[in-house]
Amino acid sequence: MLDTLFSGLIHGGVYALVAVGMSLVFGVTNVANFAQGSLVAVGMMVAWWLGTSLGWGIVPTVVAVVVVTGILGLLLNVAVISPLEGRKPIAALLATIGVGQVLDNGLQMIFGPQTRPFPKLLDTFNLQVFGVRFGTSDVVMAVFALFSMLGLWAFLRYGKTGQAIRATSQDPEAARQMGIPVRSIRTVSFVIGAVLAGVAGIFLGLFNGNINPTNGGAIGMTAFVAATIGGLGSIPGAIAGGLVLGVVESVGISWLGDGAHDLITFGALLLVLIIKPRGLFGAKVDVASEPLTGTFLGGGRPITLPWWGNAIGAVALLATPFLFNDYLAGIGTQVAIYAIAAVGLTLISGSAGQTILGMAGPFAVGAYASALLTMQLHWPFLLALPVSGLIAAVAASILTFPVWKLAGHYVAIATIGVGYVMVAIIRLAEPLTKGSLGIQGIAFPNVFGQALYTQQMQYLLDVVVLLVVLLVVTRIRSSHLGHVLEAVGSDEDAAEALSIRTGAYKALAYALAAGFAGLAGSLLAHQYTYIDPTIFNVNMSLLILTVIVMGGMNSPIGAVIGAVILIGGPEVLRFAADARVLLYGVLLVLVILFRPQGLFARKV
Repeated sequence: MLDTLFSGLIHGGVYALVAVGMSLVFGVTNVANFAQGSLVAVGMMVAWWLGTSLGWGIVPTVVAVVVVTGILGLLLNVAVISPLEGRKPIAALLATIGVGQVLDNGLQMIFGPQTRPFPKLLDTFNLQVFGVRFGTSDVVMAVFALFSMLGLWAFLRYGKTGQAIRATSQDPEAARQMGIPVRSIRTVSFVIGAVLAGVAGIFLGLFNGNINPTNGGAIGMTAFVAATIGGLGSIPGAIAGGLVLGVVESVGISWLGDGAHDLITFGALLLVLIIKPRGLFGAKVDVASEPLTGTFLGGGRPITLPWWGNAIGAVALLATPFLFNDYLAGIGTQVAIYAIAAVGLTLISGSAGQTILGMAGPFAVGAYASALLTMQLHWPFLLALPVSGLIAAVAASILTFPVWKLAGHYVAIATIGVGYVMVAIIRLAEPLTKGSLGIQGIAFPNVFGQALYTQQMQYLLDVVVLLVVLLVVTRIRSSHLGHVLEAVGSDEDAAEALSIRTGAYKALAYALAAGFAGLAGSLLAHQYTYIDPTIFNVNMSLLILTVIVMGGMNSPIGAVIGAVILIGGPEVLRFAADARVLLYGVLLVLVILFRPQGLFARKV
């Protein structure tokens, strides 16, 4: 047990370093920086290259990582975040997601995606106390973490710049009126956060022994959970949250196995949000502007087509399966499936103004429900399809039921946890779902006795379902319910003043979105004929959200256009096969900077 606790404290120390940077940036800028994990990967890969190729020791390696990640933090704020000042905080959030995609895929292009051993910059497992083996690297990391935290505390409390950071965190406008250069202070915060993430990457590599450029995303998400548990914006909370989460993970995994990692981590997140939503050390007052709520509605409205324009579009869409070959039809199935999920998401993240970051969960529930209904209970596909959507909606509603009493970014963070928990439960339910092995031999869709075994047949089915979803969502948007959802998204306080139960309407919109995601999951399962939990990861959730940002968060037709660009786009970008996702990240950032209302929306 001692070695388990020690391992948890070491991992918790890494989480704390990254979480402190996240909380510092959040406290000063009100931006949830989702590129922080990618900066961890940058530090880790730069250290690997310096240690293996150049033979550098620990001290020059740390200095180089500090310089590289500090410059990246500076560029992130100056080139991406500062130009978004004055817009909805969600714009900066999505921009950091795009930057993260650029960094992650840039690292894979530079260093290759393979796993490799991390250089022995410091000895590991060379010491032993009370039967617990550890290394010089663990001692150095603990000392570094301790002095970093103490130094940061002293800097914030007694340093002139540190006091300016605290003042900016408490009230940016008042700080600006007192002569504090708020923009420069925010830049300093991003630099400090990036440096802490980069150095954490070095110790993470030493502790794990083997690394690859994709490690940063997982550590960044876990550190975000740690910062939330401690209280976003609280430095002591980030430290406590990181250490607590590290120990809880280590003990839980030793009891339940590695497959329970996500359930433990994000289950703890949901539990803390329900019991103490502001975290262990969070402020007792709400943040002034919620970073994970609000839409781009202030900058644009969806373009509306006349009835005959919609009719022409529908006919053209139905004609494509008969014009495409197998290859193009296969691409079309992916576009249509993601478009179905994205169109539903416009109801909650567009109309109701609540960002959802965990749609992969309902997607997975729909896929597994349809596979099990048809294979175990021998239901016909046409019955399993809508029932799978219903099951996804019910499951999502049950898991999120306690969190709708919360507000703003706490709800959005909870949906991240819900998405992970759903997939984790699927992975652990091995007798039913076969766990990590997945389900094989799922039958092709069967419609009125005809098995849809060709790509064109499946694409035609997907197009029909997409058109039905577009019709239903459009009708909802034009109904009384749709107008209420738009009122909630446009001004939640005003809606509350009119006695509109905003939490209940957001919950309803989320259930509808989850149901449409379940339909998409059902189609995916029967067209892949094989599914496993790794398919339904955070990248799927972010891709669905990116689709509606691209087309217009409040535009169902824009969601289809966004899916065509982001899902069908790889074929346009075949000249840069290795750089596709990197280019997606660049494209996302450019859209947010220069076309925030989306492609299929008019500027207001």
